[in-house]
Amino acid sequence: MVDLTTKGPVALNGLTASEASAKLEAGEITSEALTRDCLDRIAAREGAVQAWDYIDPDYALSQAKALDNEPRRGPLHGVPVGIKDIFDTKDMPTAHGFEPYQGKEFGIDSVCVEQLRAAGVVIMGKTVTTEFACPKPRHTLNPHDPTRTPGVSSSGSAAAVADFMIPLANGTQTGGSVIGPAANCGVYGYKASLDGIDRGRFRHCKKSIDTIGLFARSIADLVLMRQVQTGTAPGVAAANPRIAFLRAPNWEDAEPPMQAAVEQVAEILSEAGASVSDFNLPQVFTDIIPDAAVINAWEAAVMLEEEIRDNYDSFNDHNTERMEWVKTIGEDDYLNAGKAMDNARAEMDSVFDDYDLILSPSLPGEAPVGLTEVRTATFARLWTQMYTPSVNFPLFEGPDGLPVCFQLVGKRDTDDTHLANALWADEKLRAALGNIPVKV
Repeated sequence: MVDLTTKGPVALNGLTASEASAKLEAGEITSEALTRDCLDRIAAREGAVQAWDYIDPDYALSQAKALDNEPRRGPLHGVPVGIKDIFDTKDMPTAHGFEPYQGKEFGIDSVCVEQLRAAGVVIMGKTVTTEFACPKPRHTLNPHDPTRTPGVSSSGSAAAVADFMIPLANGTQTGGSVIGPAANCGVYGYKASLDGIDRGRFRHCKKSIDTIGLFARSIADLVLMRQVQTGTAPGVAAANPRIAFLRAPNWEDAEPPMQAAVEQVAEILSEAGASVSDFNLPQVFTDIIPDAAVINAWEAAVMLEEEIRDNYDSFNDHNTERMEWVKTIGEDDYLNAGKAMDNARAEMDSVFDDYDLILSPSLPGEAPVGLTEVRTATFARLWTQMYTPSVNFPLFEGPDGLPVCFQLVGKRDTDDTHLANALWADEKLRAALGNIPVKV
């Protein structure tokens, strides 16, 4: 992968959140100094990456200075965090990637923002989201190669973390909008269980699908960020995790470098003590694909009722087409699709009676050329629908020098255990692989 540290100033902004936390606690650095270095990086690189929808450097510094003069509230006290511009922030605009809302302030914090603020983070600004988190890209570029997609819809968060602008950011996933951008940009990404992170006051939320996720440059950072938002203790990893190596239905969609990377992961984890076995998903998980489309469109129409009434002509073409298609769907179609999903989730729960983890590609391969609507959800959408937590790992690079990433998926509502298992896997893989990223 491109060494992004050569692309602009890297000082304290090169620290992971865990490293910064330790130095802040020890009094070795200040939040003001850390925030200044992040802002210097943003000033140098924002023109090339375009990760931010809103940032006020003076306000970020004023937060940092105030936090330096307060008792520490927790492990992320004084650490800068980016907020996807789909979440409300009481002191900043929230545009949702929607032209009529540019510069509009709603005067509240989404609960996940409120939790971070209470933990003492510096709210750096709002990262780019696509329009209401739909899969049509906007303007954010991949920091490794501006001709390649950064993914959607949490593109700004993933790109900002990858480019050392900030150590942490949040996002959301409906199809593949956490795992996909994390994989395209080469950072760790964690998609929670449906309510693994509180979705309160998340106004434009598809209630049965939209899920909060986190971006970081280490799994330890993901654990810290989740911990300050949920108050839960870190989980305990399985002694010898049982891993299902997902071979069907989508294995053939993975390109040869991706297949080689995942095969290598399976071999290393097996040698580290995991029980790894090939696994094919039952047909029920293919059968629900049309049901997922019905639910997505129906709930989008519900959440956008006000915008459909007042600003229909301002939607991009993707959202317009979706709003037209939903007119062909009846409420019975929606309710029946929900029942099919519930049945599939029960089936997925039974899969995890036999396994602790599912191993799968995150994407078919390296980020494709262009900012077109992307295929990132191929390997990620199902896990959103099944409410299962997943973690993206950026340990390999492909023939073009871009990230090649895999994911580990866990049982729904076991997020702390899943992150502990992911941390175990990451440590074993890094010890075996040596210099990261490894070429495939």
